[in-house]
Amino acid sequence: MFKKSLFATLLVGTILYSENIKYDFENIDLSRWSRYGTWKITTEGKEHTLSMVKRSDKSFNLCYSKDINFTDGNISVDFRANSGKIDQGGGIIWRVADSNNYYVARFNPLEDNFRFYIVYNGIRSELASADIKLPSGWHTMKIEQIGDIFKGYIDGKEYLKHKDSHIKKAGGVGLWTKADAKTSFDNLIIDRIK
Repeated sequence: MFKKSLFATLLVGTILYSENIKYDFENIDLSRWSRYGTWKITTEGKEHTLSMVKRSDKSFNLCYSKDINFTDGNISVDFRANSGKIDQGGGIIWRVADSNNYYVARFNPLEDNFRFYIVYNGIRSELASADIKLPSGWHTMKIEQIGDIFKGYIDGKEYLKHKDSHIKKAGGVGLWTKADAKTSFDNLIIDRIK
């Protein structure tokens, strides 16, 4: 189900408006989302999750909405790495212009690392990396973006901080995996500062 609320935030003496958008994948139409690879809403007990089930032949595995025009704020998602021999895990993409231009935060349990990447003009480059080992199961990833500085968190702990100004414009928000990484996602929450 899509939930949306507006509230005012006081920051350094200036009133900014923050918009909170939540996707729990209960009742969502993915037809308006750009998808590379096969993504499906799956059911686990009473929970619905968005799962990457078959890799893309043309790109990284992407599922994103350009309806969410994100520049600054926070994005978080619950994720679980299900399988993958070449690659596992995945994460958040933001300021998405198209399938060739966006930022990525991703965790890979095969490599035991959490990284920031940029995909710029179709070329992926690593921006920052932290070694982190997580037990199997569900975890929460979060990014914070203010201007050209962004931070990355896993389960509430900050692991990454980086400054980059290649992608300045607002863009879409979504989820990312690579190669044969099959991953489930739930509770995608976007807090946009307006």
